[in-house]
Amino acid sequence: MAAPFFSTPFQPFVYQSPQDAVTPFQILGGEAQIVQIMLKPQEKVIAKPGSMCYMSGSIQMENVYVPENEAGIWQWLFGKTLTSIVLHNTGTTDGFVGIAAPTLARILPIDLALFGGQMLCQPDAFLCSINDVKVNNAVDPRARNVITSAEGFLRQKVSGQGLAFIVGGGSVVQKNLEVGEVLAVDVSSIVSVSASVNVQIKYNGPMRRVVFGGDNLVTAVLTGPGIVFIQSMPFHRLSQRIARAVTSPNMRDNPKFFLQIAIFFFLAYVVVVSSLILTDI
Repeated sequence: MAAPFFSTPFQPFVYQSPQDAVTPFQILGGEAQIVQIMLKPQEKVIAKPGSMCYMSGSIQMENVYVPENEAGIWQWLFGKTLTSIVLHNTGTTDGFVGIAAPTLARILPIDLALFGGQMLCQPDAFLCSINDVKVNNAVDPRARNVITSAEGFLRQKVSGQGLAFIVGGGSVVQKNLEVGEVLAVDVSSIVSVSASVNVQIKYNGPMRRVVFGGDNLVTAVLTGPGIVFIQSMPFHRLSQRIARAVTSPNMRDNPKFFLQIAIFFFLAYVVVVSSLILTDI
């Protein structure tokens, strides 16, 4: 059985697959975590491209195309990758690989055998996996759930009986929903839900507010039974706040900014008009 998702072990935990294969792993760090996985000879790990942080000398890395994507063209159009990396221990002794979270995130080990063999995750939640795990990028067929961002209808379906590692930004909370229990969650704060959870999209306000953006305008209404993982700091929210911190002080510290812009456009207008007059002459 895999480790509980909420722990940050400094001693290796052990995952035992349904085929009785035993794989120790260790999650290191607090905010931007690394999962270190021990590999016996001929064992391998499937991981997200760019996630490999370090590996022992006996590990060989190969970039492979993943043919089982159900929405490969959508994934490509939104700038996602269509490949995965395979980290294979080709040596005769045990090796190890270190897989890093792509941002300030916690790594959650999910034993799919304990979740009915399937979890629905946010885009890019999958980090790496051991044994029988497939990752499909699927489109939500319900038109109501198509909202104004890719996260609304492009999602990852992680299935199988192996161990999958997914990432959640900031702090991660687990909610166990009973039959018929309802939980409302900001759409971007959902990391993953079990397949038994019913997801409905609710718009908080007129459609024009949703189209032109804003925070907490779209809520996911989740109905149990099932398990939900919720993150406190989605990556897009973090990136927006960093962008605001970088750009806002420039305008705030320079009260003449808009005057300078007006003068620039006025001078540009004068140059264009002057060139037209001189051309006519």
